[in-house]
This record gives sequence, C-alpha cells and structure tokens, in this order.
Amino acid sequence: MQLPHNPNDTANLWKEKLNQFVKQNQQSLAAIAWGLHQERQASDNDDILGLDLHPQPRFVNCPRSALEKLNENVDGKIQEVLGIIDNHKPTEEVAILGIGNGQLQLLHFQPQLPPPECYSQATEDLDTLLASLETKLSQSLA
Repeated sequence: MQLPHNPNDTANLWKEKLNQFVKQNQQSLAAIAWGLHQERQASDNDDILGLDLHPQPRFVNCPRSALEKLNENVDGKIQEVLGIIDNHKPTEEVAILGIGNGQLQLLHFQPQLPPPECYSQATEDLDTLLASLETKLSQSLA
C-alpha cells in the first residue's frame, strides 16, 4: 500500500540529502569549518559559516547581525539555532547553517577527530577543499 503523497516531503528533500552529505563528508567539513574559523578570528569577524544551496551550493559567510535581524523578523523562531551557534566549541564540533528553499537547517555535529586535526590532516588547501565539497554537494543534490 502506498501512502498519500505529502507535499512537505518534496519541500524537505533537500534537508535529507544535506544530512546524508554531512554524514559522508564529516572530516572534510570539519577541516573547512576550522580553516574558515581561523580566518574569521584573524580578521576579528563574527560571521557564521553557511552553506547556501541555491542556485549552486557554495560556502558563505552569514553576518551575525543579519541572522539577528532575521530572528526578529520571524518572531524569535531561530533563537535556539543562534544559541547553539553561540555556544558551540569550534575546537570540538562543527556548526554550519544550511540555507535552502527559504529555510534554514543547522548542521551541528562532533566529528571523530577534532576539527583542528581534520584541518591539519587535509591533503588539499582550503580553497581546493571548498571547491571539491561544493561540487560533491551539487552532485548529491541533483
């Protein structure tokens, strides 16, 4: 017996695919998160790492002030996400904001190795690793 089609399933398919991608690429994502965290710290920047899926997946900086404004505009509905981002420990875990279909999804996980180790073990430089993961994500979302 087939269950009736739920329109929300299609709308949220990107979240499922993104979660699968994260599971398959945790070490590389941790390396990117740590490398970009180091760059942001060096420039005294409080942006949050984002992964914008449209029109093509790409890593972006999300200004903290823009997320606070968005939280105000949606009556505090992303306050919990902001709290997790504020309290995450970059040396132990990864927090990336997935952006797609007018929705946000927090990608928050603790990789097997700490992010600094993932970064030091990466065989590619940061720009190459970013491009490689963006391409892989494009393929997995197709």
